[in-house]
Amino acid sequence: MLTRLFEKALDITDPWYIKGVDFDEEKKGLTIKIDFVAGTKFAYPSVDGFHPVHDTVLKEYRHLNFFQHTCHFEVRVPRVKLPDGKVVLTSPPWAGQLSGLTLLFEALVMTFCQRMPFDSAAKLMGESYHRVRAVCGKYVDLAVDAADLSELTKIAVDETSKERGHSYLSIFADAEERKVVHVTDGKDSMTVESFISHLESHGGDADCITSVSMDMSVAFIKGVDEHMPNARKTFDKFHIIQHANEAVSAMRKIEVAIDPSLKGLRNALLKGRENLSGNQQVSIDGLTVNLTTCRTARAWQMKENLRDILDRKQINVVEAMLKSWCNGVMRSKVEPMKKVAKMIRKHWDGVIAWAQTRQSSGFLEAINGLFQAAKRKARGYTRMDTMRTVIFLIAGKLDFRQFNPHIE
Repeated sequence: MLTRLFEKALDITDPWYIKGVDFDEEKKGLTIKIDFVAGTKFAYPSVDGFHPVHDTVLKEYRHLNFFQHTCHFEVRVPRVKLPDGKVVLTSPPWAGQLSGLTLLFEALVMTFCQRMPFDSAAKLMGESYHRVRAVCGKYVDLAVDAADLSELTKIAVDETSKERGHSYLSIFADAEERKVVHVTDGKDSMTVESFISHLESHGGDADCITSVSMDMSVAFIKGVDEHMPNARKTFDKFHIIQHANEAVSAMRKIEVAIDPSLKGLRNALLKGRENLSGNQQVSIDGLTVNLTTCRTARAWQMKENLRDILDRKQINVVEAMLKSWCNGVMRSKVEPMKKVAKMIRKHWDGVIAWAQTRQSSGFLEAINGLFQAAKRKARGYTRMDTMRTVIFLIAGKLDFRQFNPHIE
């Protein structure tokens, strides 16, 4: 009766059956012994027909906990003899992608790890950090390898830090689906070459990439020019305003030594007018009264004017207003903002493209933020393959169900 109950609960069906159930009270573990009906023939992937059993191997699979107790399957797994005489080990229907785990156990690992750090999931499941990480890495590798990129035409690219210092990785994403498709070490032009290699090995074509959204990285620009001849580069509003914000901060740092009233205004100066709190609005209004004498105030006003220009959608209007803005900045004495004007002039076509394509890599900034938050929770990652796995779990929108029907 007990074995029949477990067979129903665990969906153990013919020719498999539960031979026995052992509970170790001291170790708080349940072992379910599974066998198959004598004389059964088994199929083997990529070989037609059913094949006779040559011998068996005793294997153990970690399954979902039985209440608070660990649960393992102890299975007599058959090795079958193929028509060519080769003897091979079969795989039971519940066997997971990693040796020694069931599909249901792996599905639970994937569910937890898409919501919490590996070490937290490992503690919750009573497993090792390394095994939990290995499960996630395996499923990410399988899903990325199976991805079809033949329809990919618009991409976004950005870099994020791996650790303190100058250590980076680059993230390439489908700009329309807003999902990560490739992660690689570094942030030089070779990362673009790595992406193209990945693209072409998954049915894509570099010549079909029509648009790339990115920051003004010299390395990315070089890589796109060399490897994506038909791609139009777009430097979106968010990256341009980021440079303008840096110019405002630089101007404030220069003036704060002689104007103490600028202390405490850093956060307010980096916000758009519409996002200012009541007190911040009062502070900024007080600052802009002194536009003629305070260069920080002029820098903030220039940044806000630039934001307004880039919000417009008529490309001829944007071009005319942006030319006027650059001319005005270059005639001013706000030196940090002059660097922004020079940068815009240098990358004019890509900046103007924003008004037409509205293609942004801003969503990658959000993904970077989620990755950095996950990294902080995990107290850092030391391996590139772990970082890649985490990024795909966060933003890859991968289809894991093709490898495990229990994963939602």
